[in-house]
Amino acid sequence: MDSLGALNAFVQAAEARSFTEAGRQLGVSSSAIGKAIARLEERLRVRLFHRSTRTITLTPEGALFLERCRRIFSEVEAAELELAQTQGAPRGKLRVSMPLAGMLMMPALSAFMRAYPDVELDVDFSDRFVDIIEEGFDAVVRAGEIDDSRLMNRTLGIFRLKLVGSPDYFARRGTPQKPDDLRSHACLLHRYATSGKFERWPLRRGRRDVDLELPATAVVNTIEPLIAMAEQGLGIACLPDFGVRRQLEAGTLVTVLDPYVHHEGIFRMLWPSSRYLSPKLRVFVDFMAERLFATESELDGRKT
Repeated sequence: MDSLGALNAFVQAAEARSFTEAGRQLGVSSSAIGKAIARLEERLRVRLFHRSTRTITLTPEGALFLERCRRIFSEVEAAELELAQTQGAPRGKLRVSMPLAGMLMMPALSAFMRAYPDVELDVDFSDRFVDIIEEGFDAVVRAGEIDDSRLMNRTLGIFRLKLVGSPDYFARRGTPQKPDDLRSHACLLHRYATSGKFERWPLRRGRRDVDLELPATAVVNTIEPLIAMAEQGLGIACLPDFGVRRQLEAGTLVTVLDPYVHHEGIFRMLWPSSRYLSPKLRVFVDFMAERLFATESELDGRKT
């Protein structure tokens, strides 16, 4: 900052052609301006001004240096303006990583885009572990516990897995009454895209987990096809409640074996630790925390 002060003194003196006028503009004495420029010349090992008793003029080196200093202060001014704008209306690109199940969050994402049209969403849907800082993401949405001191986080909501199927399917095949009954049903299974492992159905009898070798009628690595297959009466699927809320409310899907299904997960938003959030990230975090798991009736209530 001392260097910037000396550069500012030089620019003011060069443009005013006077140490006295430069001092007046900066609120210091002409002697202080002269000493600052003398120290600057000593550090640069070059004379910047020709001095006389009445006036000062730039040396060729001083004129060259003045142009460079003007560019420096122009960049500083531009940086300050840019920062000031970040504290204003949300705008610009927002790069976010979301799990593949994040496709089920599209209603909330679409609502955000309508609410903040000047924010350009760049969304990467993937279940792989991403390094938010090294890969340049503004934020990531992930399920589970988080242990990274470099990151801030906010809970978006709690979700639960449910076993669901269509009323038509259960009318044809019967409704399972206990976990073992699933052995004779069409099971629609989810395989994690990153690990290749099957997602375990969270069945429990009392305090003991129930692990079954489920008959695989279909296996997919994303959630959306499972919802469609279940709605079309092709079998039973294990799906997050927020992803099938509309279908459950409409009655196109119903849950089964609820007393035996025990699961609770947490979605969190994470972003690099920072004292200040940019407006675009701040409104995105707030919006998703408010909207992601809200029901239609809750959202309608907030509008009134």
